[in-house]
Amino acid sequence: MHKLYTSPSSPFSAKVRLAAHYAGIELDKHIVVTTEEPAELIAANPLGKIPVLLTPQGKAVFDSRVITQYLNRLSGNKLFPRNAEKRLDAEKFEAIADGLADVLVAHVYERIKRPEEIVHQPILDWYWKKAERTLDLLNETAPRIGAKIHTGHIAIAATLGYLNLRFGNGWERGRPKLKRWLKRFAEVHPELAAQLPKAA
Repeated sequence: MHKLYTSPSSPFSAKVRLAAHYAGIELDKHIVVTTEEPAELIAANPLGKIPVLLTPQGKAVFDSRVITQYLNRLSGNKLFPRNAEKRLDAEKFEAIADGLADVLVAHVYERIKRPEEIVHQPILDWYWKKAERTLDLLNETAPRIGAKIHTGHIAIAATLGYLNLRFGNGWERGRPKLKRWLKRFAEVHPELAAQLPKAA
């Protein structure tokens, strides 16, 4: 069985968990705290970042986009469309969702990892401006949700789940389409929505 080093709150870990579930690939999940730099995680990925997937043969696969490509091949293309143009769309949505997650995680770390007196507000504002532009784009362009979805859908849902966890739902104001999109995702794929980021 594949082993996944993961965290309940990480948007990138959530994306991989959802992707594996959707693709029908069972994972042995191991929760790790990256700031503690556990030896097993460092041995698998010297960067100490999650998620990391260990194959049954012990080979480490990281980062999350590499893992979703690996899971897609393993599942016989259940995570990305076979059509080249549609696949490119899925890859672009995964990339924009991952980019948004990067910005949100950086914003959180700036707030919680620094002493309050040296938190740099201009960098927080800069991160949030990037986040708002991306949310506005997704509000207009997020892919339609049906019974069949791809990794782009999954990445967007995982990132919005993280956004709700760390920032609350204020992002929904002025973005009714994206709010409905996440609600629709939960309605059509409740088994995936149940695995969105949660407090560790």
